[in-house]
Amino acid sequence: MDMGRESRWEKDAMTVEIIFALVTAAVLAAAVFAVAFALVLAVGLSGAAEKAVLTAGGLLAGLAGVWRLVRVLMRFDEQRRRGR
Repeated sequence: MDMGRESRWEKDAMTVEIIFALVTAAVLAAAVFAVAFALVLAVGLSGAAEKAVLTAGGLLAGLAGVWRLVRVLMRFDEQRRRGR
């Protein structure tokens, strides 16, 4: 029967995994940016230093979020190909 086509269960599992990856990536990115923001508040930075730290925090947050998203989805794909 449907050789090569995904079952409804497999599609649902992919949807859940994508949502999980997006949510955990957003939470990780928010946590990384929160650390940068807390650093600005704790040290009392202002002006160019504040902008630089927040920019770096935003960049690191974005990178961490993308890393998490890719890592979760690649792990899921690897497990799916193994048949787990």
